[in-house]
Amino acid sequence: MKRTLAALPLIAVAGFTHAATIDVTVSNLTQAITFTPLLVTAHSSDSYLFRLGESASPELQAMAEGGDISGLNTLADSIGAYSVANPAEGLLMANGSTMISDWDTGENTQLTIVAMLLPTNDGFVGLDSWSIPETPGTYTLYLNGYDAGTEANDEIINGGGASGVPGIPANPSGMGGENATGVIATEVNDRVHIHPGNVGDTDPDGGISDVNSRVHRWLNPVAKVVVVVK
Repeated sequence: MKRTLAALPLIAVAGFTHAATIDVTVSNLTQAITFTPLLVTAHSSDSYLFRLGESASPELQAMAEGGDISGLNTLADSIGAYSVANPAEGLLMANGSTMISDWDTGENTQLTIVAMLLPTNDGFVGLDSWSIPETPGTYTLYLNGYDAGTEANDEIINGGGASGVPGIPANPSGMGGENATGVIATEVNDRVHIHPGNVGDTDPDGGISDVNSRVHRWLNPVAKVVVVVK
């Protein structure tokens, strides 16, 4: 049975000696999408923060809708995961990068990364339980944008960010609109899935979306991760 971080006890496995010291660099590959504070977590192989095709946990929902990583960080801490919260010390803007250097992951074997994508309703960049290699070297990964399935992608920027509150919290990159009527009103897929991307429009004073289709549309991948195992 698959278990989330919330359901896992802290378990010490006798004789397990895997340990790695790594550098992790996360780069935002988008044109104008902003990453909220990142959570980078090393954890055991029988735990995870999210799974494609499964319902989002309340903690994942809080991150995907409002950029709040505190709940996921607390869950990770509770089962002995090693985490780095907010390595960029704030938002990671388009074309920006942040690096974690000489990170001792202990006996944890899996790497997970999450952050909300702005401006979206419940979109997030994610790496799910990537196995940290034991062989020293440089490893490059490309990450997709996911939809938590917890909120309709209405693309209305209204300051909403609490779980269950419709709307987009903010548009840090600017160039958006206002007074939109909304793209859709109902989420048709309530499980974690590949994000369909922003629709947007070109009307700054109305239309269906407060997202600018000329600058805020995006396709996968949205991030590049370089892991150096030492």
